[in-house]
Amino acid sequence: MTLADQADQLTLARYKAADLDIHGKDDDTPVTDADTDTETLLRDQLKRTRPEDAVLGEEFGSVRPRELTKRALAGERIWVLDPIDGTANYVRGVPVWATLIGLVADSRPAVSVVSAPALGLRWFAAAGYGAWQGAGLEGATKLAVSKTKKLGDAFLSYSDTCGWEEQGRVAGLLRLAEDVQRSRGFGDFWSYMLLAEGAIDIATEPDLAPHDMVALAPIVTEAGGTFTDTSGKVPGPFGADALATNGRLHHRVVPYLHPKNSGKPTT
Repeated sequence: MTLADQADQLTLARYKAADLDIHGKDDDTPVTDADTDTETLLRDQLKRTRPEDAVLGEEFGSVRPRELTKRALAGERIWVLDPIDGTANYVRGVPVWATLIGLVADSRPAVSVVSAPALGLRWFAAAGYGAWQGAGLEGATKLAVSKTKKLGDAFLSYSDTCGWEEQGRVAGLLRLAEDVQRSRGFGDFWSYMLLAEGAIDIATEPDLAPHDMVALAPIVTEAGGTFTDTSGKVPGPFGADALATNGRLHHRVVPYLHPKNSGKPTT
């Protein structure tokens, strides 16, 4: 929690700042001085307190899922950081952004914190100890996914359609949106936190890196949900995309997003 507290102080201080330094990265996404300064702060703190652990982050050395898997299977303890998930929102003054802090240990996501200070919200989880929403353990609310069983009763959240279009998979996403009760583009971390709270039933994105997912996975799974890639075969966050559900709907959703894996969608 100390790491999240420190990150919140920095990110909030720079949020809506008139002198916020904003520039584009090679992938055309924005990055700010708040992103880089926050990751530097977290790395420095981990270097002092966990000097034997590896640290990967969005701004100063991330990896693709396959490399993370290899390192995790080799027994390495790896902290995976996203200093500001939702930088585009941060830049525009939309309060839906968060710092993601996750630990991979024993070849699986073990501990995580997702802190969204502009929303006044924080979520955290540890393997075997449940998922929680609150500033800390005292007074925190335990999370549980929904009990929705029918796809026609489900709420779906996604980021946007651009990535799905680029991969030639937008038709499946649109069919899924038609077959659920309601769909909304909450995007980024918030979709998965709403799923862990039981407010929605399905969350998915087509192209993600480990820093986007490591902190999300334990919160979803400890709340009783299922988190995999869209094929349903690779446990999150070790895939290249993400599908999270309340568990009951997972096998019904996979065919929409990864039709080569499971055949015809069923409702």
